[in-house]
Formats: sequence, C-alpha cells, structure tokens
Amino acid sequence: MDWVELLLIPAVKSLVLIVVLLLGFAYMTYYERKFLARLTTRVGPNRAGPKGLLQPIADALKAIFKEEFVPGHVDKWVYIVAPALALIPALVAFAVIPIGPDITIFGHTISLYIADVNIGFLYILAIASVGTYGVILAGWSSNNNYSILGALRTAAQMVSYELPMGIILVSIVLLTSLSTGVGSLSLVELVEVVTPDRSILHWLWLWVAFPIFFICMLAETSRSPFDLPETENELVAGFQTEYGGIKFALFFMAEYIHVITASAIMVTVFFGGWQGPFVDTLPILGVFWFVAKVILVLGLFIWVRASVPRVRYDQLMSFCWKFLFPISLVYLAITAVFVALT
Repeated sequence: MDWVELLLIPAVKSLVLIVVLLLGFAYMTYYERKFLARLTTRVGPNRAGPKGLLQPIADALKAIFKEEFVPGHVDKWVYIVAPALALIPALVAFAVIPIGPDITIFGHTISLYIADVNIGFLYILAIASVGTYGVILAGWSSNNNYSILGALRTAAQMVSYELPMGIILVSIVLLTSLSTGVGSLSLVELVEVVTPDRSILHWLWLWVAFPIFFICMLAETSRSPFDLPETENELVAGFQTEYGGIKFALFFMAEYIHVITASAIMVTVFFGGWQGPFVDTLPILGVFWFVAKVILVLGLFIWVRASVPRVRYDQLMSFCWKFLFPISLVYLAITAVFVALT
C-alpha cells in the first residue's frame, strides 16, 4: 500500500464528507422550509436567489457576523466548548456508513466510506452518546433554570430511547447471521447481506422493526414530536436559551446533521443502502441511489413534524417505558427464536 492509498485518499474522503455534510445541513434547512410550506399552504423562502436557493447562505452569513455575546453568569469555557462537543460527534458518526460500492480511479480502488469497522453499530451508539454531553454541558454551564431543565430532559430522553434502539440493532445483527452464518456489526457488510434477494422472509421481518427504529431516531435527534429539550412554550429555548449568533448556529447545525446521519443509518439498515438498479454496471450510480433514499427519509422526518403535535414530557417517558421498550424486547425474542429455528 503506497502513501496515496494510506494517507491521501482517506484525507480527501474525510474532507469531501465534511464539506458535503455542511452543505447538506444548509440545504436541508431549505428543503424543510419549502416542504413545510407546501404542507401548510404557504410559499417558503423565495427572495434570496432564484426560488430562494441562496437563503441558506444568507442565514449562515447572518449567524456568522452577528455580535458575539457571553453572559456574565455562565461558566465561560464550558459554555463556549459545548456547541463544538454537540457538533463533532454528528460529523464523525458518518465515518462508518457506506455511501456507494468500491470504484476505481486512476488504477486505485476507492471505497466510498471512511472506515469499515466490525463494531459499526456500537461505534454509532457510542458517538451518539458523546453528542449528548454537549447538550448537557450547555445547559449546566448556562446557570439558567430553563437551560438545566432542557439538558436534564435531553439526558433522560437519550438514555430511554437508546435502549429500544439498541435492542432493535441487536435483532438486526441476529438477522444478518442467517445470511452469513456469523452476525456482523459492520454497516458495510449489512448493505450486501440484508436484501430481498437473499431472503424475502428475513427482509420482511426486518421491516417490522422500522416503525420502532424510526420513533427512536425521532427521539434521538430531538425532532418533533419529541423536541422537548428546547420546547419554547415551556422552557423558552431549553438548553440553548443563553446562546446566540454562531454558537446557537452550531447547535442548530448539530441537530440537522444528526438528522441526516440518522436518515443515512435507516437507509443502510432498511432500504439497502446504495443498492439499486444498474449499480452493477455503473458503480458510481450507487451514490445517486443512496442520496435519493436519504432525501426520501428526510422528507419523512419533515412530514412527521408537520403532522404530529408535540407530546408532553410524561407522555414521552411513558410511551418509551410502557410500550416501546417491551415491544422491542418481544421483537428480539421472536427474532432469536426465528434464527434458532432457521
């Protein structure tokens, strides 16, 4: 392996991934505003550039050049570092998700993922937990009752909904063992194993878990109807009440990149990742199918936001512990029996 494959290609892939995610964040805000406007019979952004396409750039410039202000009562250094702690895990979680098959450029075979680790699922769960620290530290360092309550809600919500999500992921690993003989935690292998071509019955059983997994992802990303850490009618803006300008924008960016990453995980687990027509003859087409599927799932997030009202906090916890957690355990038990009998 020469220095090109050892250093240059991974560096270029990482840089491209970060740029694409940052641009994806900017234009997801545009996609959301346009789609919500369509669902609620409004127009949406239409002033900055053709069809309002420059609106995300205008919003970014406004956030960057807004006056920076640090309240005197906050714990200064933790208050400043917290937005970065929330953003960085959202970016690095994407490293184990394959966005296409291997392609060859100038004689070099390039894998369209940063790393293929055999603990891919565990890596994502661990990184998602680190992102929660940023939110909790933001609430604690703000020295504001609303912020602390928002942070505590975030912690309780993440711990609660990660349990059923983890159980569903264990079930998926069990299902992969039906095709490979050994269960795999690698997302790169999962794309090629869990397809209707291998076993339509296994694939259909996998899809039974999709509603549970999607609800968990809504809670993990604090999206409506589970946006309780920042609910404005109870907590003003929750954990980010004391933040403004670019620091507030970083939290905003972290939330949207989390949603993009969550959509990519669901595409990889349930929609066959980059698999699609004509990928065998033209591998680069896999990237197109992957992006198209991610946009479709992002639309589902936005559709839920426009259709479902925000739940109360007690309803949020009750739904997880009395319904979602037991039903995920039942799904795991049935999957285990299914795998043992097959």
